[in-house]
Amino acid sequence: MEAVQLLGIILLIAGFVLVGIEMVLPGFSVPGISGIVCFVAGVFIIADSVMEAAVITIAILAVLGIMMAVILHLLSRGKLKTPIVLEEEQRSTEGYISSGDLKYLLGKQGTAATDLRPAGIGKFDGVNFDVMSEGNYISKGTEIEIIKVEGSKLVVKQRRGEEYE
Repeated sequence: MEAVQLLGIILLIAGFVLVGIEMVLPGFSVPGISGIVCFVAGVFIIADSVMEAAVITIAILAVLGIMMAVILHLLSRGKLKTPIVLEEEQRSTEGYISSGDLKYLLGKQGTAATDLRPAGIGKFDGVNFDVMSEGNYISKGTEIEIIKVEGSKLVVKQRRGEEYE
């Protein structure tokens, strides 16, 4: 094997390593660009004809596809660490709530912090929430009550004493 072809093979291997690093790290940066440059240089050095270059390029793309599948599998199983994935858990005991946890607000009374046209902000026990009226305009400062919780959507109605308007 000639030294030139050996250089081409080394460039292809370096390209796979660099693109593999790029698949794990976020962004399109130095490893990805360097890997592409290594691939192009390796193909130009190894290939003797355009047809041979096309076959090598197809083989490179196939190997990259397999690499991507393996890396995605390892990332989804937690066997490979990446800065894209959040490490800490957000527990409700630490003050985090999900949209499914908003059922506790049903029946809460508060005031409209902004005009509801029909969407706006309502203040309940000192906390602001995005709310939506049942279609009626409700002016800022009006007493409101949460009458429906649909996922993360809070539906309110204007209060007048014990009756609704």
